[in-house]
Amino acid sequence: MARRYDSSTTTFSPEGRLHQVEYAIEAINNAGTCVGILAKDGIVMASERRITSGLLAPAKVSEKTYQLCKHAACNVAGLTADANILIDQARFRAGRYQYQYQEPIPVEQLVEYVCNYKQFYTQRGGLRPFGVAFLFAGYDEPVQSDPSGNYSGWKATVIGANNQAGKSLLKSEYKTGEEADESIPDLQEALKLAVKVLNKTMDGTTAAAAAEKMELYTM
Repeated sequence: MARRYDSSTTTFSPEGRLHQVEYAIEAINNAGTCVGILAKDGIVMASERRITSGLLAPAKVSEKTYQLCKHAACNVAGLTADANILIDQARFRAGRYQYQYQEPIPVEQLVEYVCNYKQFYTQRGGLRPFGVAFLFAGYDEPVQSDPSGNYSGWKATVIGANNQAGKSLLKSEYKTGEEADESIPDLQEALKLAVKVLNKTMDGTTAAAAAEKMELYTM
């Protein structure tokens, strides 16, 4: 029954599912892991850089971390080509807002613009969803978005391969600051936790090899 509905992004199956959106999410779950953690004095973003061949020339720029404007950046999990289209849209929107209002665009407004663009591709015939998820970072908590156009803020989250294992580790080790005897981690503690999560999601990778595949940055 499902095969009758999985070729269209605009038709719901009898179970109320949009299969093409689910397939896009599955593509993200096979991509390199990205971690976002809110710290006491900033945000830590970490990602797994997958090296498909030793014959490839080193990349001149990161394929996982992108700056959108002076006060916002993002991590990408999924198809890089799809991400480039959305990143260009985000940069255009941020620049246009800066020119029009002479002040930086609010991060949530930028996220909403990108997610509306993604949602458009789930509601028109002849189009396919973007096979990419983002972790946005600005002056507030990390914001996660998926191919359906949904977005949500998190104190700590993981997208990409083995994200459930990473989220379980964060759930047990990230201090939310809601208890009287705990406080959210500072940047150094958050960096250590991000590396620990990446090591968890990259099972079977030696420590030396894992270090070469990690990208870390703070805001």
